[in-house]
Amino acid sequence: MKTNMVAEKRNSHYLKRLYQKPQTVIEHNIMVPSMKVEVLLSCMNQENTDIIKKIRITTDVLMINQANHERKKDIHSSSQRIRVIDTRQRGLSRSRNMALKHAQGDICLLCDEDEFLTDGYADIIKRAFEKHPDAAVIAFQMENKQTRLRPVVQRVGYLRSLKLASYQLAFRLEPIRQTGIQFDILMGAGSGNGCGEENKFLWDCLRRRKKIYYVPECIGRVEHGPSTWFFGYNNLFFYQRGAATRYMMGAFPAILYGFYYLAAKIPLYRSDISPILAARALFRGIHENPIRRQYKEQQT
Repeated sequence: MKTNMVAEKRNSHYLKRLYQKPQTVIEHNIMVPSMKVEVLLSCMNQENTDIIKKIRITTDVLMINQANHERKKDIHSSSQRIRVIDTRQRGLSRSRNMALKHAQGDICLLCDEDEFLTDGYADIIKRAFEKHPDAAVIAFQMENKQTRLRPVVQRVGYLRSLKLASYQLAFRLEPIRQTGIQFDILMGAGSGNGCGEENKFLWDCLRRRKKIYYVPECIGRVEHGPSTWFFGYNNLFFYQRGAATRYMMGAFPAILYGFYYLAAKIPLYRSDISPILAARALFRGIHENPIRRQYKEQQT
């Protein structure tokens, strides 16, 4: 009877494995979860999906198109699923958050309409996440954008995250969704407060103990057109920079970082504005803390 029970258990285990859905792949004798990469594309005023081909997106894609109407579209092919959400909402962070809400991929790659992805980007991204199973977010390299990090695989903390941009970022959807991390709608293009939404997103990930890595493998290139928020290194730029760092870091760290930023960026801005005027604008942004005031008004 004992022998029969053992045999039944073995048969049950065999049948369970036989009919189990193939959710894993074997690589070098190690069981690695199979992952689906989905591109989260934020764009504006697109009349069709031609931009997906232009950017060279070959994986599944969720396209958030800020337009003058509301509409949803789902297009299937043998190799790709294209989902389109046309929305009247405005602001890059709102676009990102809508994508987060409706995303379905295991790994999501942030993308804008001025990017061009390289062949095999999905394999590069999946391989990186397989090698770093503890990573919630991985930042990659762009061909024509120099990242101010050493070209080695490394953990990214608070200060290093300030050197990253949204077009470098891919993340596991499940841990981001579980913790409720989103892009701050008071920051980013269309908010009136300049940039920095991706840095706030990364800081929120770190505050929730999510691990971030930098992997210096190229996944594409960026060709920036006219900016909706950057009009040169002027008073407004430095004021918004001070306001954003105060909102993210608090007063004292923002002041320390402000001194570092003013010194490190002199070669970039000194032909547009004097260091004294730049410092005056930046520290006024830190002092006035306008984004925090907007946040409080939003809560009432």
